[in-house]
Amino acid sequence: MPQKLACKVLEVLDHGGQVYSLFLKPAASAPRFQPGQFLHLALDSYSPGDFWPDSRPFSIASSPLERSLLRITYAVKGQFTRRMEAELQPGRTVWIKLPYGEFTIDARADVCLVAGGTGITAFSAFLSALAPAPAGTGCAVHLFYGARQPDLLIYRPLIESARQRCPNLHAHYWVEEQPGPSGLPDPAYSSGKIDLTALWESVPAPLQKLFYLAGPPAMLQAFSAGLQERGVPAGRIFVDDWS
Repeated sequence: MPQKLACKVLEVLDHGGQVYSLFLKPAASAPRFQPGQFLHLALDSYSPGDFWPDSRPFSIASSPLERSLLRITYAVKGQFTRRMEAELQPGRTVWIKLPYGEFTIDARADVCLVAGGTGITAFSAFLSALAPAPAGTGCAVHLFYGARQPDLLIYRPLIESARQRCPNLHAHYWVEEQPGPSGLPDPAYSSGKIDLTALWESVPAPLQKLFYLAGPPAMLQAFSAGLQERGVPAGRIFVDDWS
């Protein structure tokens, strides 16, 4: 059952480009949750028994093993997130209720994860929990992660750490605005938005994969439709569409 908890804002991390991470300390240990689940965040005060105030869902970016410290990452895109940007400072109290959602990755299958912007938070807990496996063993994970600028690939260090211990994790990065110091594109990234054709050509036996999509609504719609046009059954496509 979801629980409602008061939380203290411990840190507000400004990534630039109006993208932020919040580190929240619950008044009590958060209930158990699974990677891929989300919480509801409320900015206004709440008393048990009252109506729940206006809130917005955010993927829980932190590990389920860290239930005394929760992380979410958000981009400023509407009235609620503008309030978050303006009001949230260390020491502020907010309310959360969690856990919610069934966007959980099947670790027993070969999967393809597609993350646009802060959609990566739907996968970060799963990636941080990937168990070490020798090369050529275990299930394959193909991750396609895109952002506006290289600095906004904010979960890349977590991904690279996971790659070091899990050779079956294959990461592909896409950046829309990416000239390097020399004025030339950085070869570590592909240019532009994540391209479905390039994805399809780089993933071995794509029709045998499960696809998980998280990011802006337009991206979710385009990729879901494009995958089905290529023959992927709808039942093998999972969309993080709570927002």
